[in-house]
Amino acid sequence: MSEISVLKDFQEKQLLFMELYKKAFPAVARYISRKGGNYEKAKDIFQDALIIYYEKLVSGSYSHINNEKAYILGIAKHLWCRKLESNENNDTIENALSEPEITETNLSSDKIMRLLETAGQKCMDMLRAFYYYKASISEIAQHFGYSGTRSATVQKYKCIEKIRETVKEKSLAYEDFIE
Repeated sequence: MSEISVLKDFQEKQLLFMELYKKAFPAVARYISRKGGNYEKAKDIFQDALIIYYEKLVSGSYSHINNEKAYILGIAKHLWCRKLESNENNDTIENALSEPEITETNLSSDKIMRLLETAGQKCMDMLRAFYYYKASISEIAQHFGYSGTRSATVQKYKCIEKIRETVKEKSLAYEDFIE
Protein backbone atom coordinates (compact mmCIF):
# COMPACT_ATOMS: atom_id res chain seq x y z
CA MET A 1 0.00 0.00 0.00
CA SER A 2 1.66 3.19 -1.06
CA GLU A 3 -0.45 6.31 -0.67
CA ILE A 4 -4.03 6.97 0.35
CA SER A 5 -4.47 9.04 -2.79
CA VAL A 6 -4.17 5.80 -4.72
CA LEU A 7 -7.44 4.69 -3.12
CA LYS A 8 -9.51 7.60 -4.41
CA ASP A 9 -10.58 5.84 -7.58
CA PHE A 10 -13.53 3.48 -7.09
CA GLN A 11 -12.03 0.69 -9.18
CA GLU A 12 -8.79 0.83 -7.23
CA LYS A 13 -10.72 0.62 -3.97
CA GLN A 14 -12.62 -2.35 -5.29
CA LEU A 15 -9.35 -4.07 -6.31
CA LEU A 16 -7.91 -3.37 -2.87
CA PHE A 17 -10.90 -4.99 -1.15
CA MET A 18 -10.78 -8.01 -3.45
CA GLU A 19 -7.05 -8.43 -2.81
CA LEU A 20 -7.53 -8.15 0.95
CA TYR A 21 -10.44 -10.57 0.78
CA LYS A 22 -8.29 -13.16 -1.02
CA LYS A 23 -5.36 -12.64 1.36
CA ALA A 24 -7.09 -12.48 4.71
CA PHE A 25 -10.54 -14.08 4.59
CA PRO A 26 -9.39 -17.72 4.64
CA ALA A 27 -7.39 -17.11 7.85
CA VAL A 28 -10.30 -15.28 9.48
CA ALA A 29 -12.75 -18.03 8.48
CA ARG A 30 -10.45 -20.72 9.92
CA TYR A 31 -10.10 -18.80 13.17
CA ILE A 32 -13.85 -18.19 13.55
CA SER A 33 -14.58 -21.83 12.71
CA ARG A 34 -12.11 -23.07 15.35
CA LYS A 35 -13.74 -20.78 17.89
CA GLY A 36 -17.27 -22.09 17.30
CA GLY A 37 -18.48 -19.81 14.54
CA ASN A 38 -19.81 -20.62 11.09
CA TYR A 39 -19.21 -19.29 7.59
CA GLU A 40 -21.84 -16.55 7.85
CA LYS A 41 -20.44 -15.26 11.13
CA ALA A 42 -16.94 -15.34 9.65
CA LYS A 43 -18.14 -13.22 6.71
CA ASP A 44 -19.76 -10.70 9.06
CA ILE A 45 -16.71 -10.43 11.29
CA PHE A 46 -14.39 -10.17 8.28
CA GLN A 47 -16.44 -7.39 6.71
CA ASP A 48 -16.44 -5.45 9.98
CA ALA A 49 -12.68 -5.94 10.28
CA LEU A 50 -12.20 -4.80 6.69
CA ILE A 51 -14.21 -1.64 7.35
CA ILE A 52 -12.18 -0.86 10.47
CA TYR A 53 -8.95 -1.43 8.53
CA TYR A 54 -10.09 0.80 5.68
CA GLU A 55 -11.18 3.57 8.05
CA LYS A 56 -7.75 3.51 9.69
CA LEU A 57 -6.13 3.55 6.26
CA VAL A 58 -8.14 6.54 5.06
CA SER A 59 -7.81 8.50 8.30
CA GLY A 60 -4.04 8.02 8.29
CA SER A 61 -4.11 6.67 11.86
CA TYR A 62 -2.26 3.52 10.95
CA SER A 63 1.50 3.49 11.17
CA HIS A 64 2.96 1.52 8.29
CA ILE A 65 1.24 -1.82 8.59
CA ASN A 66 3.72 -4.40 7.38
CA ASN A 67 1.33 -7.32 7.08
CA GLU A 68 -2.23 -6.43 6.11
CA LYS A 69 -3.40 -10.03 6.49
CA ALA A 70 -2.12 -10.27 10.06
CA TYR A 71 -3.53 -6.86 10.92
CA ILE A 72 -7.01 -7.72 9.61
CA LEU A 73 -6.87 -11.11 11.36
CA GLY A 74 -6.00 -9.33 14.60
CA ILE A 75 -8.97 -7.01 14.23
CA ALA A 76 -11.23 -10.00 13.46
CA LYS A 77 -9.99 -11.89 16.53
CA HIS A 78 -10.72 -8.86 18.69
CA LEU A 79 -14.21 -8.47 17.20
CA TRP A 80 -14.96 -12.17 17.66
CA CYS A 81 -13.86 -12.09 21.30
CA ARG A 82 -16.05 -9.06 21.93
CA LYS A 83 -18.98 -10.80 20.27
CA LEU A 84 -18.51 -13.89 22.43
CA GLU A 85 -18.24 -11.78 25.58
CA SER A 86 -21.43 -9.89 24.77
CA ASN A 87 -23.21 -13.20 24.13
CA GLU A 88 -22.03 -14.51 27.50
CA ASN A 89 -23.30 -11.38 29.23
CA ASN A 90 -26.72 -11.87 27.61
CA ASP A 91 -27.21 -15.35 29.06
CA THR A 92 -30.34 -15.79 31.08
CA ILE A 93 -30.42 -16.92 34.69
CA GLU A 94 -32.07 -20.18 33.58
CA ASN A 95 -29.14 -20.94 31.27
CA ALA A 96 -26.66 -20.18 34.02
CA LEU A 97 -28.50 -22.43 36.47
CA SER A 98 -28.78 -25.30 34.00
CA GLU A 99 -25.04 -25.42 33.32
CA PRO A 100 -23.03 -27.69 35.58
CA GLU A 101 -20.93 -25.70 37.99
CA ILE A 102 -17.36 -26.64 38.76
CA THR A 103 -17.03 -25.93 42.44
CA GLU A 104 -13.44 -26.93 42.99
CA THR A 105 -10.82 -26.00 40.43
CA ASN A 106 -7.74 -27.67 41.82
CA LEU A 107 -5.69 -28.94 38.95
CA SER A 108 -4.52 -32.49 39.33
CA SER A 109 -0.76 -32.33 39.15
CA ASP A 110 -0.61 -36.14 38.87
CA LYS A 111 -2.77 -36.10 35.74
CA ILE A 112 -0.76 -33.29 34.21
CA MET A 113 2.53 -35.04 34.99
CA ARG A 114 1.32 -38.29 33.39
CA LEU A 115 0.42 -36.33 30.27
CA LEU A 116 3.80 -34.61 30.16
CA GLU A 117 5.60 -37.92 30.67
CA THR A 118 4.20 -39.17 27.36
CA ALA A 119 6.73 -36.90 25.66
CA GLY A 120 9.68 -38.70 27.28
CA GLN A 121 12.19 -37.91 30.00
CA LYS A 122 14.45 -35.70 27.88
CA CYS A 123 11.47 -33.57 26.83
CA MET A 124 10.30 -33.37 30.43
CA ASP A 125 13.73 -32.18 31.53
CA MET A 126 13.96 -29.62 28.74
CA LEU A 127 10.48 -28.21 29.32
CA ARG A 128 11.09 -28.08 33.07
CA ALA A 129 14.35 -26.17 32.51
CA PHE A 130 12.67 -23.71 30.17
CA TYR A 131 9.32 -23.11 31.89
CA TYR A 132 10.02 -23.87 35.53
CA TYR A 133 13.65 -22.83 35.98
CA LYS A 134 13.39 -20.06 33.33
CA ALA A 135 16.61 -21.15 31.60
CA SER A 136 17.39 -19.36 28.34
CA ILE A 137 17.29 -21.32 25.12
CA SER A 138 21.06 -20.93 24.75
CA GLU A 139 21.57 -22.40 28.24
CA ILE A 140 19.29 -25.28 27.31
CA ALA A 141 21.20 -25.87 24.06
CA GLN A 142 24.47 -26.04 25.94
CA HIS A 143 23.15 -28.17 28.82
CA PHE A 144 21.38 -30.73 26.61
CA GLY A 145 24.16 -30.87 24.00
CA TYR A 146 22.43 -29.27 21.01
CA SER A 147 24.54 -27.70 18.28
CA GLY A 148 22.86 -24.31 18.71
CA THR A 149 19.88 -22.37 19.91
CA ARG A 150 17.93 -23.15 16.73
CA SER A 151 18.28 -26.90 17.34
CA ALA A 152 17.15 -26.50 20.95
CA THR A 153 14.16 -24.39 19.87
CA VAL A 154 13.13 -26.98 17.30
CA GLN A 155 13.44 -29.78 19.86
CA LYS A 156 11.39 -27.83 22.41
CA TYR A 157 8.71 -27.32 19.77
CA LYS A 158 8.72 -31.06 18.97
CA CYS A 159 8.29 -31.87 22.65
CA ILE A 160 5.30 -29.59 22.91
CA GLU A 161 3.83 -31.08 19.74
CA LYS A 162 4.14 -34.60 21.22
CA ILE A 163 2.06 -33.45 24.18
CA ARG A 164 -0.49 -31.74 21.93
CA GLU A 165 -0.85 -34.92 19.88
CA THR A 166 -1.52 -36.91 23.05
CA VAL A 167 -4.18 -34.40 24.09
CA LYS A 168 -5.80 -34.66 20.63
CA GLU A 169 -5.61 -38.47 20.55
CA LYS A 170 -7.25 -38.79 23.94
CA SER A 171 -9.67 -35.90 23.29
CA LEU A 172 -8.72 -34.33 26.59
CA ALA A 173 -10.26 -31.09 27.85
CA TYR A 174 -9.49 -28.73 30.71
CA GLU A 175 -12.09 -30.49 32.85
CA ASP A 176 -10.06 -33.73 32.61
CA PHE A 177 -7.35 -32.15 34.76
CA ILE A 178 -9.56 -30.88 37.55
CA GLU A 179 -9.67 -32.92 40.75
